[in-house]
Amino acid sequence: MRLILLGPPGAGKGTQAVSISEKYKIPHISTGDIFRYNIKNQTELGEKAKAYMDQGLLVPDEVVVEIVEDRLKDQDCKQGFLLDGFPRTVNQAEALEAVLKGMSTGLDKVINIEVDKEILVRRAVGRRICKNCGATYHIEFNPPGKPGICDKCSGELYQRDDDNEKTVGKRIEVYLDETQPLIDFYQEKGKLVTINGNNDIAVVFDKIIESLEGRD
Repeated sequence: MRLILLGPPGAGKGTQAVSISEKYKIPHISTGDIFRYNIKNQTELGEKAKAYMDQGLLVPDEVVVEIVEDRLKDQDCKQGFLLDGFPRTVNQAEALEAVLKGMSTGLDKVINIEVDKEILVRRAVGRRICKNCGATYHIEFNPPGKPGICDKCSGELYQRDDDNEKTVGKRIEVYLDETQPLIDFYQEKGKLVTINGNNDIAVVFDKIIESLEGRD
């Protein structure tokens, strides 16, 4: 399976990505992780990206695409991959198509997880993170055994400053505005699979698998 995963902040992409990756034995490729790896290891591509980032500039599409292409050529991607965080624009999507064509392959599906805005806000505002180990909880959906205390290490839980209704709402609006052209692009190509992400994690995962395997 060669897949792309789309979804707004709070849609549960991270959780679903792990499950999809395990199901199909394919690597979950997050562009953030690739960037950090290349910069940390001071690769030629990492140095290219860092030069822009150090100036407070966006890394140009051609460099981003080059970094993704380099990752897709690794041995563990031979049987497929799950891209998360790329592409972000139609230009990047077109560049990815060219890269895959050059590798004599193509995308199978683009999974788009849709969640009602009210639910996304509720999920984000209720999130709590351990200051010590980084474990994540939710006061409503996944509360710790003791309020404000991490189950794993007994560290103090806190709420991120930007996990408030106003900031989260804005974050979601920006995502939707920026991503709609990408959704339209893959819809026109018949690659888009839209999943209702309002349901429980297990239900959402089952729907993803059904859609990928033509059982919906």
